[in-house]
Amino acid sequence: QVQLVESGGGLVQAGGSLRLSCAASGRTFRTNTMGWFRQAPGKEREFVAAITWSGGSTYYVGSVKGRFTISRDNAKNTVYLQMNSLKPEDTAVYYCAQSGRVLSSNPIAYDDWGQGTQVTVSS
Repeated sequence: QVQLVESGGGLVQAGGSLRLSCAASGRTFRTNTMGWFRQAPGKEREFVAAITWSGGSTYYVGSVKGRFTISRDNAKNTVYLQMNSLKPEDTAVYYCAQSGRVLSSNPIAYDDWGQGTQVTVSS
């Protein structure tokens, strides 16, 4: 099992940027797909982005394409989510997750989850 700890959330004005990090401990990080999800109050958890173990393939939800970038550093067992041009509708708790499967936007495909980090975008 992999333990995941997110950091980097906070309060930012619309148009600003944040970089989320997810530090993983455990032996399987380097071979797993990693994903970011978010959940706003009263809404279901939503897929944001995912990246393959090699970093060679990425996948984004349409609403963040061109604004968010997912990346990973396997030497540091860390996955990142660079968020630019933030909008109030990006406000949510952001979770990272790991999967032993191919790229997927379905939360069911992910086996381990972090506790989340709050991102709040003010208008």
